[in-house]
Amino acid sequence: MGSPGDPGPAPRSHYLPRTREGWIGVVLFLLLFILAEPPIVYTLANRVEPWVLGVPFLYAYLMVIYFALIGVLIWVMRKGV
Repeated sequence: MGSPGDPGPAPRSHYLPRTREGWIGVVLFLLLFILAEPPIVYTLANRVEPWVLGVPFLYAYLMVIYFALIGVLIWVMRKGV
């Protein structure tokens, strides 16, 4: 124990993950989010043909990416990270 005036150890930042699952969640979320941003979307998915399940390819691509992003958030929430 320290002296009465000792502030103790500095608190850790809440911006950096503290567990392995936290790092996996952050990196996976950021990689998926990059796939939904303009430079990647414009080069990979900016087309109408082929149609996938009745919607243009761009919409199907974005729907898959957004569902994956939500899936990562649900996984992190269930892990309690």
